[in-house]
Amino acid sequence: MDSIEKLTEIFKEFPGIGERQARRFVYFLMGRNGGYVGNLSQLITDLKKETAQCKECFRFFNLRYSVDKKNLCEICADKNTDPALLMVVEKDSDFESVKKSRVYQGKYFILGGLVPIVEKTTKSRVRIEELKAKVKNSKGLKEIILAFSLNPQGDHTDQYVREQIKDIAEKFSIKISSLGRGLSTGTELEYSDNDTLRNALKNRQ
Repeated sequence: MDSIEKLTEIFKEFPGIGERQARRFVYFLMGRNGGYVGNLSQLITDLKKETAQCKECFRFFNLRYSVDKKNLCEICADKNTDPALLMVVEKDSDFESVKKSRVYQGKYFILGGLVPIVEKTTKSRVRIEELKAKVKNSKGLKEIILAFSLNPQGDHTDQYVREQIKDIAEKFSIKISSLGRGLSTGTELEYSDNDTLRNALKNRQ
């Protein structure tokens, strides 16, 4: 397999990218000068050096925002973040959408994916055990908001997570809610605008 094919296979691993798009990326890079490609390569290298995964919420963040240098992101380390609310989202880009909307001031947890409707190894696909530990050890937690895309896989993930954390939530009197009306069926959280997110949070149940 030559370099074109190898790079095409790598780009195909990107979310939403198929064979044709992946190959277009490769030929685009081939048409750029060496400085462009070198800069891109350096940025990718720097990305791994300058970022870390928060040990509390599991989102990726820039180390320059690390408050105590203990791999805690600025939100988890911020004493002004509301400890009574915990929003569970699928991925980092969903977190970014909610954060930019400025309609939510609580803590977050990145589940790491959605649960496939037919799947026997679910626990290896999402951070369900880490979420259970997070709920058990969170002081002052009163509500867990499940914020997944409104599609069949998102609905299935909602049901799965509810079932997994139900006993813990009941033991500590923690409410479990889901985003309400405001998100249209089939909508991905990542692409929702501020007003839509605001209404979905307001009408959660």
